[in-house]
Amino acid sequence: MSQTRLFPLIAVDVGNARTKLGRFAADGGAGLPEPEAVLAVDNATGDMDGVAEWLEPVAASRVRWSIGSVNRPAATRLIDWLRARRPDDSVTLLSSSDLRLKVALPRPDMVGVDRLLDALAANHLRRPDHPAVVVDVGTAITVDLVSADGTFRGGAILPGMAMAARALHEFTDLLPLIETSDLTTQSAAVGTSTESAMRSGLFWGAVGAIRELIGRMTEAETDRGSAAEPDVFLTGGAGPLVAELLGPSARHVPQLTLSGVALAAGD
Repeated sequence: MSQTRLFPLIAVDVGNARTKLGRFAADGGAGLPEPEAVLAVDNATGDMDGVAEWLEPVAASRVRWSIGSVNRPAATRLIDWLRARRPDDSVTLLSSSDLRLKVALPRPDMVGVDRLLDALAANHLRRPDHPAVVVDVGTAITVDLVSADGTFRGGAILPGMAMAARALHEFTDLLPLIETSDLTTQSAAVGTSTESAMRSGLFWGAVGAIRELIGRMTEAETDRGSAAEPDVFLTGGAGPLVAELLGPSARHVPQLTLSGVALAAGD
């Protein structure tokens, strides 16, 4: 085992709106790694003082940092901060080539590393000989297919609820900006005001798109010869709400991406 692997691991998921950090034990363990502690930082504020405080339990140790990013400016800020504040730490910015994951696409390097990290983690959760559909309900919604042999096949990307709400407001004259953090499964399908109609479209439209894509991807995998129903894993801010509506085959895994980063760091 490399000496650096004996140090605590901080896995980082640098997203479009937030950066999530997960602290993992040095010894790892069997199965899907789970973080001991998690911190979320708003990319708009970049509160690195909060990161320094959160790091206090491992402040005296060398730390391994493994970073998956879809936001280059936010990742650069973090790496610059680490170089200035923790120069003895090991820092790795992950790319698709660092992942032990077969990708059946012509340009794996052009796929968002967050999608690949989610697929990597899903391969440790899905049942043997079952494909998986991985749904990340974040700033953007991604729905991706992992075949029964563990290969990332690709998927779909669509606007997340907050992004869609902002687009409705910014590209029209009269539609208000809707706050999406309070959308729930109780949102009425038939809106009786402009705002409630928008809430219906934002929430149930996203749920409907996800359902349809899962169905289409299941058909695609059946056409490829798979007889097994896919396991469905959801992550991201609205993941619990959507999982609740998809039935018993759907499982919410809140730290799926961070677990994928930890797996990549251990390979």
